[in-house]
Amino acid sequence: MLELPRRAFALALTMVLAGVLPLRADTVPTLQESVFWGAEVKSGDLPPIDQRIPEEPLIVDLAAKGREFGTPGGVMRTMITRSKDIRQMVVYGYARLVGYDENYNLVPDLLKSYEVEEDRRFTLHLRKGHKWSDGAPFTSADFEYWWKDVANNPLLSPAGPPDFLLIEGQPPRVSFPDATTVMFEWDKPNPNFLQSLAQARPPFIYRPAHFLKQFHQDYADTAQLAAAVEENRVKSWAALHNKLDNMYQFDNAQLPTLQPWINASEGKKIRHNFVRNPYYHRIDTRGVQLPYIDIIEMEIVAPGLVAAKSNAGEVDLQGRGLDFRDASILKKGEADGGYKTYLWQTGVASQIAIYPNLNHNDDVWRALLRDARLRRALSLAIDRDAINRALYFKLAKPGAMAVLPASPFFKQEHRDAWAAYDPARASALLDEVGLDKRDGAGIRLLPDGRPMELVIETAGERQEVENALQIITDTWREIGVKLVMRPLDRDILRNRVFAGTTMASVWFGWDNGLPQAYTSPAYLAPTDQVFLAWPKWGQHYQTAGQVGEAPDLPEAQRLMELLHDWERANNDQDRAAAWSEMLAIHADQIYGIGILAEAPQPIVVSARMRNVPKKGMWAWDPGAHFGVHRMDEFFIQD
Repeated sequence: MLELPRRAFALALTMVLAGVLPLRADTVPTLQESVFWGAEVKSGDLPPIDQRIPEEPLIVDLAAKGREFGTPGGVMRTMITRSKDIRQMVVYGYARLVGYDENYNLVPDLLKSYEVEEDRRFTLHLRKGHKWSDGAPFTSADFEYWWKDVANNPLLSPAGPPDFLLIEGQPPRVSFPDATTVMFEWDKPNPNFLQSLAQARPPFIYRPAHFLKQFHQDYADTAQLAAAVEENRVKSWAALHNKLDNMYQFDNAQLPTLQPWINASEGKKIRHNFVRNPYYHRIDTRGVQLPYIDIIEMEIVAPGLVAAKSNAGEVDLQGRGLDFRDASILKKGEADGGYKTYLWQTGVASQIAIYPNLNHNDDVWRALLRDARLRRALSLAIDRDAINRALYFKLAKPGAMAVLPASPFFKQEHRDAWAAYDPARASALLDEVGLDKRDGAGIRLLPDGRPMELVIETAGERQEVENALQIITDTWREIGVKLVMRPLDRDILRNRVFAGTTMASVWFGWDNGLPQAYTSPAYLAPTDQVFLAWPKWGQHYQTAGQVGEAPDLPEAQRLMELLHDWERANNDQDRAAAWSEMLAIHADQIYGIGILAEAPQPIVVSARMRNVPKKGMWAWDPGAHFGVHRMDEFFIQD
C-alpha cells in the first residue's frame, strides 16, 4: 500500500510549485478586513473576517508564483454577447473542489485535501469552518443532500446520477463519516472522477441544502411550497426546485455560492454586477482575502461590437468574442484605448476542423463519407499554408487535428498525417473510391449520377471559418469536389447534425488539446453526439442503446475498446498506451479534418490590470479560459 504516501508526497510537491502553502493552524497570517465590507462589519450586518473565512483557508503564495501582492478594490469591466453567458463568472471564477493549476496539475481548492486508493475509493476532506456566500456552513450535509435528495430523486433527476459517477452502469457507494468528510467508492476504478470535478463546467456534487430544502417536498412546509409553486408559475415543486437550482447558470442571485464573486443583479439587464464573496476561502500570505477585485461588471453587447468596444478602451479584460482577425486593429488602438493586446496560445486541438457526418441520412453520401479514403483525399486537397498566410500571418501551425505539443502524447507524425497539400494524390484516392466520372464542369459524379456537391454547414459565428472555406472551395474544385457553404444558427446546426440531416459541419477541434495520462479519452471514442462526425453513435452510447445507432466500423469499435481499457487501467503506463493507440487511429482515419492549430488568441488587458499573464493558454477545458490563471488574483492598480 505505497500508493497513498506517494500520492500524498506528489500532491504536496504540486501544491508548493503552484504557490499554495501546505496548511497548519499556526501558518494562517494575521487577517486584514476588507474595505469593501467594512461598513457591514462595523454595523454588525456581517461578521468580521476571522469569522468568515475557513479555519483552514487556502493560502496563496503569490511571490512563489512570480505575481504581485494585490491592492483590493475596484471595478473590472468585461463583455459577453448573450444574457445566459453570465455563467462565464462560474467559469472564470473557477472555484472547484479540485482544480488545475497553471501547469495543469490537479490540486485541492475548495477541498482541503483528498485521498485516492486504487482509483476506486476517493476520500474528500472539506475545510473546517468553510461557509457559503450567505454565511451558512458548507459541510458534508450539502453533499448528502445532493446525493440522496437530488441526484437520486426521480422527480428532480429522471436519468439518475450523472454518467461520470456510473462505472459500467453502477453508481458509487457514497458515505458521510463526519461534517468535513465525504467518501465515494466503486468496485472498479473511476480514474475520471477528479478530472470531472475540475472541469470548466463542473458537475457540482453538492448543493446549498439549507437554501434548497425549502423548495423540496420532503422538507418544506406543504402550504408554503404550494404557494411558492403558484407564485413562480411552474407546474410542480420539482420544476420550481430545478429552476432555482442553477449553480452553473448563475442567474439566481438568491442561490448561495462558493465562487469568488456573487451575482448581485436580479432579472435581465444590459449590465450585470458581481461582487466579492465575503466568505471566500482563499487568502494571500499577508492575510488579505481574495478576490482582490471588488466588482466585476459584465455588459451584454452585440457580437460584432466586442472588438470595437475593446478597441475604444471600454473593457479591462476581454478574450471571449475576440478572434485573431481582430488583433491588428486592437494593436493599433492600444495607445488611445489605454490597454495592451496579449496573444495567448489556444488549447483546442484545431482552430478549424471539418467533420464529415458518418451518420448522414443519405445512403449514397453516408457510404462515401464512411470511406477513409474519401476523408483523406479531402484533407490532402486543403492548402493549409495558404490559409495560414491569409488568415493568421503564418502564426498558426498547419496540420491535421492532433493534440498539442504541451501534451505528452503529441507526435508530429499525427499532425502531418494526410495534411500535406497534394491534389494529385487526393485525386487518385477519389478515383480509387469509384468517383472517377465527371460532368461537363469537371465535378465528379456520385454513384447515382448526382454531382459531388459537399455541403458544409457552419454556425456563422466566425469570419475566419468562412474565409478558410472560401480558400478550400478553390482547392477542392481542382480535384472535382464542389464545396457548398451553408451558415446556420448554432442551435439549428447542432440539431441538424444530431438528426443526420447535415452532410458535414465545421467547428473547433477537440476542446482538450492538452491531455495527460489522467485525462479521460472519452471524447476520442463515439460516446457523445456532440462530436459532429458520429452523432448517432454518440446517441446510442448516451442512451444505452435506446436511440441512435451502434458503431459498426471496426476502427470506431476499437476506440470503444481502448476507452474501456483506459477506464480499467490501474497505472499511467497502461492509460498512456490506450491514449497513444486512440490518437493513432484518429490520425489514420481522419474523423475530423483539422486545418491548423495554435492560432493566437487576442486578450485585451487594461493598463490598470495587474497579475494577468502576458503569455497564457486560452482553453475551455482544461483551463476554464481565465479560470486556470486565477482571476481572483488579478487586481486593479489605479
